[in-house]
Amino acid sequence: MGLLEFNKLPINTLVGADWKTFNAITSGREINPAYRSKYRLTKSVCRLLSILKPLQDSRYNKLLADKPLEHDPVFILGHWRSGTTFVHNVLSCDKHFGYNTTYQTVFPHLIMWGQPFFKKNMSWLMPDKRPTDNMELAVDLPQEEEFALANMMPYTYYNFWFLPRYQQEYADKYLLFNDISEAELKTFQETFTKLIKISLWNTKGTQFLSKNPPHTGRVKELVKMFPNAKFIYLMRNPYTVFESTRSFFTNTIQPLKLQDIAPETIESNILSIYTKLYHQYEADKAFIPEGNLIEVKFEDFEADALAMTEEIYRKLSIPGFEEARAAIEQYVGGKKGYKKNKYTYDDRTVQLVQDHWDFALKQWDYNL
Repeated sequence: MGLLEFNKLPINTLVGADWKTFNAITSGREINPAYRSKYRLTKSVCRLLSILKPLQDSRYNKLLADKPLEHDPVFILGHWRSGTTFVHNVLSCDKHFGYNTTYQTVFPHLIMWGQPFFKKNMSWLMPDKRPTDNMELAVDLPQEEEFALANMMPYTYYNFWFLPRYQQEYADKYLLFNDISEAELKTFQETFTKLIKISLWNTKGTQFLSKNPPHTGRVKELVKMFPNAKFIYLMRNPYTVFESTRSFFTNTIQPLKLQDIAPETIESNILSIYTKLYHQYEADKAFIPEGNLIEVKFEDFEADALAMTEEIYRKLSIPGFEEARAAIEQYVGGKKGYKKNKYTYDDRTVQLVQDHWDFALKQWDYNL
């Protein structure tokens, strides 16, 4: 158990941003009075840590900047709460994969320099389980890279965690790339490539394994960047996804936000953005070359993770399953006693999902 409780953090994750990014995200945005102390403390720590960023930049430019990637990444896609974390953890048992770590999400500029000291302190402070679903939480475990990107550039969807009033704006620009400028898109491409190279260096992998729900809306651009990338798309019962996402967003946003947002607005945004993300993916998956995409119901993966993982490797022509089998089997076996959150669907939830996400219920044949 960490020293600090997640919902009582005195700062938010922008402490790990570089100074330019922090200012670009918060400039001109209203900070509610109740969060000004958190904002000021976060800003102060960020300013102090930003002094160290040139040390990593120097090492990166010397060791990694001109080094090409050996393989295009494997992307795990799907809306939040669709089981992407579990699949990510299973596949990351294969040591040829590299990934973004939990530590890296908060301190992406302190990976190639200063990591032992800062990671030790982060490990001491952070809780050992995610507050939303009791999944294990540790500094070196695989983690989605959007939080890291949010600390490396101002052009990410996860700005909404800090400034939730602008969630729809961030979704259109940085989740779906509908209104993104050429300069912003270029920054995304360069920053994401840099993150991948540092992640591989840090975890000693040869192929980047990405788990990042926002990438579900960026498939077209990801294929342009990585023409032979592999994609695993997860779908989960929409009733469960709605209940779980509402709980996850409502709880996770509390220690991160610098503005208030009403629960009904969070709910409305979830309903709207799920719809946008779903249809964006359905339109853009046509750009994925044949043989590079597999679509999986999470319930099927959960029922037999080892067999489904083998099927993913086979269909996507990913080498190395037999070498990784023992580690994957050990991890999956260790999860058999894991107690998941159980969700009950009241009449209002059922009606909301049927009214807004009927297309998903029908396409993937989900029922109550």
